Amino acid sequence: MRVQIRGFDIFKGYLDPAAQAALVGDIRDVAAVAPMFSPETPYGKPMSVRMTSAGAVGWYSDRSGYRYSPAHPEGQPWPPIPDAVLALWHGLTGLERAPDCCLVNYYRDGARMGMHQDRDEADFSWPVLSVSLGDAGLFRIGNTTRGGKTESLWLESGDVVVMGGDARLTYHGVDRIRFGSSSLLPKGGRINLTCRVAL
Repeated sequence: MRVQIRGFDIFKGYLDPAAQAALVGDIRDVAAVAPMFSPETPYGKPMSVRMTSAGAVGWYSDRSGYRYSPAHPEGQPWPPIPDAVLALWHGLTGLERAPDCCLVNYYRDGARMGMHQDRDEADFSWPVLSVSLGDAGLFRIGNTTRGGKTESLWLESGDVVVMGGDARLTYHGVDRIRFGSSSLLPKGGRINLTCRVAL
C-alpha cells in the first residue's frame, strides 16, 4: 500500500519477511567490515543510535561537525552497498544514478532521532530512500522550517519511504521505537537504512 504524506512516498509492507531477513544478513556483512559505532554530535552529546555505512562515503559526526567521510572511524574504506539495497533504490526512484552512501542506523530500546533535515549532501535534487527493518518506529514529519504542526505514523518492518522533490528538505525524525514489536532481530531494536546521493 502506498501512502503519501507531505510529499513523502511511504510504501507500507513493501518488503516481505524473506526479503527483510535477507537484508538483515546483508547488513551484518557490512557491519563485519565496518563495525557499528556511537557518533558524537558537534555539541559533544553522544547520539542514541549506533551506526555504520556502506558505499563510496559514510556519514559521520563528531565535534568537528556533520559530514561524509571516505573511511570508517577505524580507518578502513566502507564496504560496497549491498545489491539488494541498490535494487530497491533503482526500482523505487527510477534513477540510473546509484547512491554514494547507505547509512545504517540501529535503534536500541529508548533510542530516538530528533527532528532534522538531510542537508549534508552536495545536491538536494536527488531523493533519499529509507528502509525500516525490525521494531516499529514512530516517524514524525514536519515542515521545511522548524516548528509548526507535524504528522506522525508508525513505520513497521518492511516499509520503505522515498523522500524527494518538495519533501527533500522537510524536517523529520523518529520519536521512539516500539521495542519488541518485531521478531526480525533476535535482540530486538530497529534498523533503518537511508540511501543518499552525497557527492
